[in-house]
Amino acid sequence: MTQVATQISELEQNRTLADRVCQQIITAIVKGEIATGSKISETDLAQTYGISRGPLREAMRRLEGLRLIERKPHIGARVVKLSVKELLEIYRVREALEGMACRLAAISMPQEEIDSLRQLLDQHQANIEQQEGQSYFQKEGDLDFHYRIVMASGNSKLQELLAADLYHLVRMYRYQFSLSSSRPTLALREHHQILDAIETRDEELAELLMRRHISASRRNIESKLNTQNATNQTQESN
Repeated sequence: MTQVATQISELEQNRTLADRVCQQIITAIVKGEIATGSKISETDLAQTYGISRGPLREAMRRLEGLRLIERKPHIGARVVKLSVKELLEIYRVREALEGMACRLAAISMPQEEIDSLRQLLDQHQANIEQQEGQSYFQKEGDLDFHYRIVMASGNSKLQELLAADLYHLVRMYRYQFSLSSSRPTLALREHHQILDAIETRDEELAELLMRRHISASRRNIESKLNTQNATNQTQESN
């Protein structure tokens, strides 16, 4: 093998390693295993994931591009932590834009795609039951109900905003604030109702149900944040 061919092979291997580790870190951040706001140590990550610093730095650059980590002068890399105001603003944007995406999906989503999405929700049901109704973790991309709806809208601008720019950041908060005894099962039921509206081509109802679904998630987040703040204030006063 020539020197150039060897270098190309090494670059491909590094990209493959960076891809694998990037996905593992994304999952860890989304699930809260790496906490929001926590400092990122490249040395620790290299040891945890068994990867050299070169591919790890490439994975870190990708995570920055996905808005999951940020670098600050004199601090280093940290997992992004949104303020309450920023988080609720994103959810209000989601409510409007995903509602629009759902309306468009009701117009144009092929029946075979609807059938496929129905099968996906059956898989989600099985996963929720395995977790005894305590969590609703959707893997990214085609295994994510919201992603599939956005892609089915056929609108490239909605896809850029909801399936790229904000996607993983939203996934992180969607998952971590859905951990409860009731929200996962209720969210799945709402997904089925949305899909029913899409299947009957009722675009107005589909949009309304998606907006209500995301609004309910936002209220759930607000309630949990208020409880957390009240608990913190009580602890500080004692």
